Amino acid sequence: MKRLKSHLVGLEQGSTIMFSDFEHDGPMWSGEGPREARIDIRFDDSFRTPPVVHVAMGMWDTEGQMNQRADLRAENITPEGFDLVFRTWGDSRIARVRADWLAIGELADDEVWDVE
Repeated sequence: MKRLKSHLVGLEQGSTIMFSDFEHDGPMWSGEGPREARIDIRFDDSFRTPPVVHVAMGMWDTEGQMNQRADLRAENITPEGFDLVFRTWGDSRIARVRADWLAIGELADDEVWDVE
C-alpha cells in the first residue's frame, strides 16, 4: 500500500489515441511478432513523489479472426510523467487503441519545507 504523507492529494486523468495503424497499414495492423507503441505522458503539474498510475483500455479495435493479445501499462513513472506502453505479439492485428489513465499522488505543499 502506498501511504500519502500529505493532505494535498492530486488527481490527473487523460485519454489518448495511441495509434491508428489500419489507416496506413502500420505495424500493429500489418506486422507480426512483438510490437510496441510508447507515448510520453507529461502531467500538467508535478507531483511531490511518483504517483500511482492506473491505465485502462478506453477503446480497442481489432481484427476478429486472430487471437487478441494486449499488454497495457505505465512505465518509468516520475513526479513529472510516465510512459504509456501498449504491446502485442504473435499474429494479433490491432487497428487502433485509445488508452485512459488516472494518476493519484501527493502534491507539494508550499507551507512545508524539506530541510535536509
